[in-house]
Amino acid sequence: MPWKIPLYKIYWDEEDVESVTEVIRKGMYWAIGPDVERFERTVAEYVGAKYGMAFNSGTSALHAMLLACEIGSGDEVVVPSFTFIATANSALFVGAKPVFADVEEKTYGLAPKEVEKKISNRTKALMPIHYGGLPCQIKELKEIAEDRKLLLLEDAAESIGASVDGKRVGSFGDASMLSFCGNKVITTGEGGMVLTDSRDIYERLKLIRSHGRLETENYFTTAKVMDYVVLGFNWRMSTMTAALGITQMKKLDKVVELRRKNSAYLTRKLSEIEGIVPPMEPKGYYCIYQMYTVRVKGGKKRRDALQKYLTDKGIGTKVFFDPVHLTHFYREKFKYKGGELPTTEKLSEQVLTLPMYPTLTREEMDYMSNTIKEFV
Repeated sequence: MPWKIPLYKIYWDEEDVESVTEVIRKGMYWAIGPDVERFERTVAEYVGAKYGMAFNSGTSALHAMLLACEIGSGDEVVVPSFTFIATANSALFVGAKPVFADVEEKTYGLAPKEVEKKISNRTKALMPIHYGGLPCQIKELKEIAEDRKLLLLEDAAESIGASVDGKRVGSFGDASMLSFCGNKVITTGEGGMVLTDSRDIYERLKLIRSHGRLETENYFTTAKVMDYVVLGFNWRMSTMTAALGITQMKKLDKVVELRRKNSAYLTRKLSEIEGIVPPMEPKGYYCIYQMYTVRVKGGKKRRDALQKYLTDKGIGTKVFFDPVHLTHFYREKFKYKGGELPTTEKLSEQVLTLPMYPTLTREEMDYMSNTIKEFV
């Protein structure tokens, strides 16, 4: 339907258009080369990691990250269920088992005390997410990982630019994943990246991304025969995508500032409405508001009624997230029945994500808040 206010809009300018056009004009380096490498360096330096490896999607980046960390059959990975399904699926991709731990209500991230309950002698890694641009309790989770000698892998798909006490998410773990999907703060349409300080992980990622090929030169411009040393995939990021990423990165801080400004305004408006709980930013946390998610007191029935009311008024909304463990696939495979993760299940019946993007106007935010007030 034609939305008066869509859930999101990408932020772009003519520099983005020209950057992609220039790649086409060059007529070469369309799947490898200097633009991809520059994008990787730019993102890694921004977040504070030694190495960056670009992929064609966030999901393939997650898959590759677990492979590069040598997680496989018999291993367990502790993950949230309050997330996009790719977080849990990535463990299954490599033959490991995703073990769901409950979340806490302050950041919607993995609850450290609940994580400790789920660690077994098969646990290989903890993989938290940073929900909607708000960091989870990553410092506490890092302590647990170090104490138990586990890998800490950050699913930071939604949170480039977010930080805790000045340290950016994506730089806490042994490796981390970023997504540049269309609804993210900056976007390349599709795309992802793995960040790490480990040279070994980085070198394994290079092989995994490109068919297991040991590349000493540009494969597309050399006559040299290259060997294939491991089983790999075709997960390269296109050069056009990377070129767009480079110019999008130039605008990242500006985009985050605009999102934070809009979120602060909307929070002031919604705080006046009984039964609506706007997002809160804990002290020392820096949220980039990739999503602007409220909680609707009264549970699923009232939340769903509000969503329908907003839809009828032309305001886009979405529920992020329904619990992964209660999807048909996970119910069938692991026999979940509900009630296993009480906080996750409660939150999933209350949350509603409202439109948030840099070009959102005060008039549009007033329309949103007034419409919610009418419903209440």
